[in-house]
Amino acid sequence: SDLPPPSLSERTALEQVGNHSNRGLLAMKPGVAPQFEARNDFDIFRDLCRRFNREAAFTEGHDEMCWLKRIWQEGSQQGKGRGIHLPTFEVFWNQQEYIEFDHPQMFVRHQAFREDPDLEPLGTPSGLIEIYSKTIADMQYDDCQGHPMWFEKIERSHGGPGSQRWPLHLQSVHPDFRLHSQLCESETLRQQYAVGGKEPVFINPQDASARGIRNGDIVRVFNARGQVLAGAVVSDRYAPGVARIHEGAWYDPDKGGDLNALCKYGNPNVLTLDIGTSQLAQATSAHTTLVEIEKYTGPMDNVTAFNGPVEMVAQCEYVPASQGNPHD
Repeated sequence: SDLPPPSLSERTALEQVGNHSNRGLLAMKPGVAPQFEARNDFDIFRDLCRRFNREAAFTEGHDEMCWLKRIWQEGSQQGKGRGIHLPTFEVFWNQQEYIEFDHPQMFVRHQAFREDPDLEPLGTPSGLIEIYSKTIADMQYDDCQGHPMWFEKIERSHGGPGSQRWPLHLQSVHPDFRLHSQLCESETLRQQYAVGGKEPVFINPQDASARGIRNGDIVRVFNARGQVLAGAVVSDRYAPGVARIHEGAWYDPDKGGDLNALCKYGNPNVLTLDIGTSQLAQATSAHTTLVEIEKYTGPMDNVTAFNGPVEMVAQCEYVPASQGNPHD
């Protein structure tokens, strides 16, 4: 928190583009100057190195733009050996488009291993595809064995633990109109998917009918851990007993600092389990969540999550150390 880096809108960089493929290069230029005390990564690490008398070794006499140009030139030289020809840095940096590379039409996962597993082993202890892992088995975790097996969930829908009280299985998958929580603040994008000014919750027609919920209704999604408001989208694309709220919706509690607060916009994080998937993986338990949904009839406070930060000025009383702490 003492070294705030710039946001993507303030950053100067060479960026790879392409979902998973990284088949393109883009000149990322700042839309605005770094705000307040934000500093670019290069300057932050340069000053850290200065404190250890290593500034010259880190910078090698270059500033941020010089390093970008140097990286580009070195990459261009390496590319020539592979038949890839890049423009000069100046041409690339000043053109208003990204560079996209050709790609082979056929891709075979682990092709070299399949053709010669002895000379091209995998990165496992055996060099082979391992269904059983002795490495994991030796960890002796009771919730993650050395081979695939079923473990009963802490809570599970359709007759599993907790489903009598909370009958709906909530999915919180990646959204279509944003990257996680990025761009949730965009009103233009929210107009494409929000329902009644709330994050949508998708629900099967049978489940909606049983609860008196119609398309477009504002509903309360809740369990013992939290509660959120959302806009109902009734759709037979979802199985009975399954609901969905996309992850990344901004948290907007009606009472700040209250663990039982009602999220006015629809952040599913308040509903999910706060435990890892296993002692080994420690991944988020985003898809092991049971809830109930009901039509909301309470007060409808305005969503304030997108209003920007509230600036507060703290008034502190200075007490000399010799006088002690008046609150002791």
